[in-house]
Amino acid sequence: MNKKQLQQALEAVGALLLFQGGVGLVHEFTGWLGWGLIQHIGFLDGREVYGSIALVVLAIAVFAAAGSDRKG
Repeated sequence: MNKKQLQQALEAVGALLLFQGGVGLVHEFTGWLGWGLIQHIGFLDGREVYGSIALVVLAIAVFAAAGSDRKG
């Protein structure tokens, strides 16, 4: 796996995390889109908002990692 493929894979993972986090937040605040990942994780019952926010923050971190171009 070369550098370009790794960057594309990280971007895809970041997009998936951002999408799932967004779906979780929309579901918690509006009741729509109840098919997200967060709603099906049992230990997050009652803490879905925090789990969704964590996914969004993780997505930002993954995007930052994908965009970093360190020499080394």
